[in-house]
Amino acid sequence: MSSVRPLKPALQAIAIKELNEVPSRVLQDIEALRDWVLKQPHLQACTEDQFLLAFLRGTKFSMERAKEKFDRFYSLQASIPEVFNERRLATDPQVLDIIRMGILLRLPLDADDPGPCVTIIRAGSYDTGKYKFQDIIRVGSMFGEIMMFEDDAATVSGYVEIMDMTGVTGSHLFALQPQLLSKFSTYADEAMPTRQKGIHFINVPAAFEKGFNSLKSFFPAKIKSRISVSSDPEAVFQIVRREYLPHEYGGTAGSMKDISQAMEEKLSSYAPYFRASQNFGAQEKLRELGDRVQSDHRTAFGAVGSFRKLEID
Repeated sequence: MSSVRPLKPALQAIAIKELNEVPSRVLQDIEALRDWVLKQPHLQACTEDQFLLAFLRGTKFSMERAKEKFDRFYSLQASIPEVFNERRLATDPQVLDIIRMGILLRLPLDADDPGPCVTIIRAGSYDTGKYKFQDIIRVGSMFGEIMMFEDDAATVSGYVEIMDMTGVTGSHLFALQPQLLSKFSTYADEAMPTRQKGIHFINVPAAFEKGFNSLKSFFPAKIKSRISVSSDPEAVFQIVRREYLPHEYGGTAGSMKDISQAMEEKLSSYAPYFRASQNFGAQEKLRELGDRVQSDHRTAFGAVGSFRKLEID
């Protein structure tokens, strides 16, 4: 039985118009992508319906692009071992500490809101002597995968990241690791199926505003235009509606502690997935065999599979 959720009307309209989604063909498309994944000897991967659907939506239902992004999702993880490692578990004490401290806040949006999902990263709220920035990114990556499973707004409309620089010190700036930001941004752009709609640095000390703008050079070209830097304390209200923000940000959506508790409960429910994902990945030694098999089945998912005939009522 399919585990695919029906979209809310507003999101369904966006998916049809912007993502080339044809509701009557969704299950067929998922099955085609799953069939390809299972034939790849180099891939050990999740093949659940909702997970595969995220890749189809993230590539506007181009089967060839979905295959490429799915492959890169697992192969590029190997290039960032400081993030994708044995600590990437829902039960890891460090992961739980980071959530409980409210360093990452996934804002709960209205169920009928078709806009992108929003995450606040409180970059100055952790002890750099205890945690590295890669530890924060690791937890963020875990919730990035959770939203692939269950956040329809994220898979259809994308997501926004807000980097709150309140309380940032010189040690925090050093901990940002521009090279790691660059590598992970490339991974987010080329491998994650959810679309990044913006990275907004807020509460940046005015004296450092120009310096933060220089960070753009570390991001892929496509992402540079989506980055904003502001020292204006009111800037956050231009990015996300006040009713979605916790009290600490001048909003009405409960406290940061409430959000953190909900995030911990959500992560706990995905403990089996993250245990299984420790065995997921791409084995490059087996890729050549997969390429030969792929060439023998070119008619199944070749150039014709890259496009879909438009269905017009």
